[in-house]
Amino acid sequence: MMDSARSRESTRYAGVVNLTIIFPLVTGLFAGMLGAMLGLGGGVIVVPTLTILGPRFGVDFGLQTIIAASQVGVLAVAVASSAGNLRQAGLIRLQDAYRLAPFTVFGGVTGSLLGLVLEAKAVATVFSILLVYTGTEMLRSSRRKDLEVGRAPHWTPPAVGFGGVMSGLLGVGGGTVQVPVLNMLFGMPFRTAVATSTFMMGLTAIANALIYTAGGKLDPVIAGPVALGMLVGARVGAMLAKRVPVNTLKIMFSVLVFYSAYDLLHKYWGFGF
Repeated sequence: MMDSARSRESTRYAGVVNLTIIFPLVTGLFAGMLGAMLGLGGGVIVVPTLTILGPRFGVDFGLQTIIAASQVGVLAVAVASSAGNLRQAGLIRLQDAYRLAPFTVFGGVTGSLLGLVLEAKAVATVFSILLVYTGTEMLRSSRRKDLEVGRAPHWTPPAVGFGGVMSGLLGVGGGTVQVPVLNMLFGMPFRTAVATSTFMMGLTAIANALIYTAGGKLDPVIAGPVALGMLVGARVGAMLAKRVPVNTLKIMFSVLVFYSAYDLLHKYWGFGF
């Protein structure tokens, strides 16, 4: 009897361990693919998915641990995507990226420190509001031609700094804010905005990951599969992005962030159907 009980317990434990690894890995794979296509870093998929679906599969990682794992995944996507983008001359605006990087890194450090002390419900609420606004603006921009025009560059540094805050606070890479800012405010073509934002994400994610590690929130068992999945997915997404029309990418971006906002509000506030 005791051997039978131990066997059942061992089987159940093995199932939980496997799910703890496989679920973040599959989530990271999907997130990396879409993140590379849309310049999101993938965190906008990883955080809501693991937060909302994890408990339904019997694995509740905790929001801060998920955000910390997402930061590592964002770094993996940024490195993989930027390596490919740098081979295409002019796709990444390096001069603009280096000029704006200090603002987004400083914002990321600020957001990461806030993420260690704020309640999960407050973070999720901020995230949802940001997602709804970003999705709306990107959907509106999909109706216009993707032309490079000068718009209000003097507002860009504080805007990407805010993107850094959201990156550190929410584990989303900052692209949720930076891509629309670079595209609609700074006037970069969408694909250029995606590539430049992704490059800046890598710089920001390094600082963010270090802060969450120092705060004791980084779990390698979760972060490892997430990063591996996102790394592989980013390679696939980078190839697919070249074949998808810009306006289709913008619509996909909008649908994705609207759904993520709905799921988070439903989980923490009970909104929705």
